[in-house]
Amino acid sequence: MNPLTEGVGSAFNADDECLGAPRRRRTGRGRRAGLHPAPRGAEGAPPPTPLVFASPHSGRLYPEDMMSAAALDAVSIRRSEDALVDDLIAAAPEFGAAVITASYARAYIDLNREPFELDPAMFVDELPEFARARTARVAAGLGAIARVVSEGQEIYRRKLTFAEARKRIEGAHRPYHRALEGLLADAQAAHGVAILVDWHSMPAAAAKAGGRDRPCDIVLGDRFGAACAGVLPTRVERELEAFGYRVARNTPYAGGYTTEHYGRPARRTHALQIELSRALYLDEVTLAPTGGFPSLKAHIEQLTRMLAAADWSALKAA
Repeated sequence: MNPLTEGVGSAFNADDECLGAPRRRRTGRGRRAGLHPAPRGAEGAPPPTPLVFASPHSGRLYPEDMMSAAALDAVSIRRSEDALVDDLIAAAPEFGAAVITASYARAYIDLNREPFELDPAMFVDELPEFARARTARVAAGLGAIARVVSEGQEIYRRKLTFAEARKRIEGAHRPYHRALEGLLADAQAAHGVAILVDWHSMPAAAAKAGGRDRPCDIVLGDRFGAACAGVLPTRVERELEAFGYRVARNTPYAGGYTTEHYGRPARRTHALQIELSRALYLDEVTLAPTGGFPSLKAHIEQLTRMLAAADWSALKAA
């Protein structure tokens, strides 16, 4: 067994340390990330499908070292979460997909960014030369350590130190991606191909940009074809449209660091980002599920079943 998954299950810790959050996944190795491997048969048997699902922005843990420096309260700071996305995909292991979810909040460390994608203006000391300080995401205040929440509110009341940033990167970002890399390697070794689906949610206001005459419901991001073979988003789009959803491609979201970094079709690893409009399932003020949550969850389970049963042999030569 992969040592990163030992003792890791889908249990929940009732003594949640996350401010304003209802629960937190119990994980191994310092409780870094929720790892939920697909069910296996005999000990050491390969994963049953090439599917790996990820939810890097649904974490609800806000450590005290962050909150003591924050200018926002425990409710406002949660506006950047992809709230409940981990719950929407929770059944995926039942269909043969491995699942990895964040424990730490996106505002604490954004796992869908390069590890040292940092804004120099946020720090009291000088950043090392290897820091990625001139990216569009940093300019928008949404680097690996965000300056603002999605509504534009400043997160911190003081400047941070680079030591604080390094602690978050080494303690949360690196373990998450080591675990994700392991799941993808296992899938590729067993099936000759790995398929990563990176799950996110978008504000209802952002969904307007993906529609033509009306807002879209779901955006599929494949880096304009660079991150996966076309058969993958085509099959996903067809299934989602059969459910009645309005689906857009790459607008307004073409895929972030995860999709770009892991999507290597020539190396038989295909990555697709799926953005769900929060209007489908969430009250964006209270972050509570709405009446649409059960229906969306059921449709995601049907989509997962279809993906698990599909013949992906063509992707090996893509």
